[in-house]
Amino acid sequence: MAKHGADELSCRSGSLDGEGRASEDRSLLRQRLAVQELIDTEVSYLHMLQLCASDIRSRLQQLPQGDLDVLFSNIDDIIKVNSRFLHDLQETASKKEEQVRLVGNLFLEFQEELEQVYKVYCASYDQALLLVDTYRKEPELQRHIQGIIEAVVPQAGSSGLSFLLVIPLQRITRYPLLLQKILENTVPDASAYPVLQRAVSALQDVNTNINEYKMRKEVASKYTKVEQLTLRERLARINTHTLSKKTTRLSQLLKQEAGLIPRTEDKEFDDLEERFQWVSLCVTELKNNVAAYLDNLQTFLCFRPHEYSLDIPEGPAVQYCNLARDLQLEAFLTFKQRLEGLVWQPLCSLAKALLGPQNLIKKRLDKLLDFERLEEKLLEVGSVTYQEEAARHTYQALNSLLVAELPQFNQLVVQWLGQILRTFVTLQRDLAKQVLQRAEGSMAQLPHHHVPEPAFRKLVEDALGRTSNQLRSFQETFEKVLPPPTTQPLLPGSERQAQALLSRYGPGKLYQATSNISGTGTLDLTLPRGQIVALLQNKDTKGNSSRWLVDTGGHRGYVPAGKLQLYHVVPSAEELRRQVGLNKDPRCLTPEPSPAPAPSIPTVNQVIAVYPFVARSSHEVSLQAGQPVTILEAQDKKGNPEWSLVEVNGQRGYVPSGFLARAQSPVLWGWNLPS
Repeated sequence: MAKHGADELSCRSGSLDGEGRASEDRSLLRQRLAVQELIDTEVSYLHMLQLCASDIRSRLQQLPQGDLDVLFSNIDDIIKVNSRFLHDLQETASKKEEQVRLVGNLFLEFQEELEQVYKVYCASYDQALLLVDTYRKEPELQRHIQGIIEAVVPQAGSSGLSFLLVIPLQRITRYPLLLQKILENTVPDASAYPVLQRAVSALQDVNTNINEYKMRKEVASKYTKVEQLTLRERLARINTHTLSKKTTRLSQLLKQEAGLIPRTEDKEFDDLEERFQWVSLCVTELKNNVAAYLDNLQTFLCFRPHEYSLDIPEGPAVQYCNLARDLQLEAFLTFKQRLEGLVWQPLCSLAKALLGPQNLIKKRLDKLLDFERLEEKLLEVGSVTYQEEAARHTYQALNSLLVAELPQFNQLVVQWLGQILRTFVTLQRDLAKQVLQRAEGSMAQLPHHHVPEPAFRKLVEDALGRTSNQLRSFQETFEKVLPPPTTQPLLPGSERQAQALLSRYGPGKLYQATSNISGTGTLDLTLPRGQIVALLQNKDTKGNSSRWLVDTGGHRGYVPAGKLQLYHVVPSAEELRRQVGLNKDPRCLTPEPSPAPAPSIPTVNQVIAVYPFVARSSHEVSLQAGQPVTILEAQDKKGNPEWSLVEVNGQRGYVPSGFLARAQSPVLWGWNLPS
């Protein structure tokens, strides 16, 4: 009987061992099927990506290139990474015993690459869906796109582009599930089990990082928009919520400045921001300098001395004109075009690219103030509302995005800036080489090209010395000719007021308005053109020398100094008549007897021109300084004594009376000199 019980126990033990082995075999089978499913679906997935990148994208060329870049994003990078991943995945099939562990290690090896390529694609996915929605509003275009997709991928059905665009998102989120399925069918004490655990955790982290990156990009796209709004549009956006937010932020900032609450310190971000501001300043300064350089270059190109006749039939002057014409029409013009295309336009694009990060940094400061206030509330109350939690996440997303991408952005800007500078230097070197080559050809035809350098230098110095002496002599001669005073005609009835100001302040203090002056302030004067005023002080109470205090004879106030000019006192008609009139000579002892009856001779006065005058109409006549002038009438037809009718070289016309002076009178008509 004991022997029978032992046999029964032995049979049960053998039955349990058989069931355990059967369970292990089933788990191993399911594990192998899960691995095979991973490989097979990877093959199908990669094939679908290649269809999208080659067949479908190539047939959608009627769409703008910008749309294609958004729709397919970085699908080529995904294909490269997944092609290498699939190749290594298929290589594991040759090692059955270690295949599961190798699969886990493979996912760990490709973790960073998968995250890098898929986060870029996922970040642009929403924008791609917006494009798909716009295509659906155009029936003809939608039918064309749908026909192409159904011809290449029949299983897409009516979903069309949406079916294809979502495939990469589905694949990256499915990797943790496929690995989890393999892990569930792996015994815990197997060597591959901890590797698979790490792989599952790594792929879950990849999906989490992709979601965070996508959220940061959405926040960045919201705040990087630089809108040019008018004052009315800005005022229309103000509401109670906006005022409340700005007031709260200002209060938080004032508390920090006063030292009532601590300020959040982030040395890493502060260093990045400082470097970004430094890079932005470099770009701005270079842009301003290049703009000034282009303006000077344009001014230089407008100066074309070779187009003027030098009255020199041959010789070096002709060769210079040919060289200057050649450089002006070819070398300098080509240099300007290349400078604008290779330096100026990239520099403008670079400056425009800085606007987005600048706006993000500004928004980060606003969100930081909100975040600090909410952190205080969280410590005091222990909870925040849903909107406040969203505000906290917004700051965290902005800060993470800037800390992660500002270093790369700064580095790219510096590289871009360096390339622009190298291009500018290269263009300058090419221009110098061109000019030198063309100049050497022209120099070979000059008569002095064989002269040694010391002798040629002496020759040039002598020529420059002679030219300098000629120029100095011409300058001295030119300075002897005084420019004519420019005066405005007096207003009707203002002669008496001008005489009163003259007698009170003297001629050195009188000024005349060159144009109408409209006073804008309480102490500003409104003056008509030609008004005479007296200068009281050549600056205002703040020391501004562009506003002068003047007296009109009845009112005192300020006027712009640029609209006043010194008034040259013009002698009146009576004074002019006294200067050039017929005066009896006191040395004459006996008057001349009355002449015999004869035809009447008009009374004329001989004077000279003190200043040159250029006629501006047919009613006027030109004068040269020192030229004798005969006054016919000491006033114009309206009786204005400021203009005189004269005769010069047989021509008659009006000239300013102030440009004339009494001449040393010759023998006057009707008198005899004493014996």
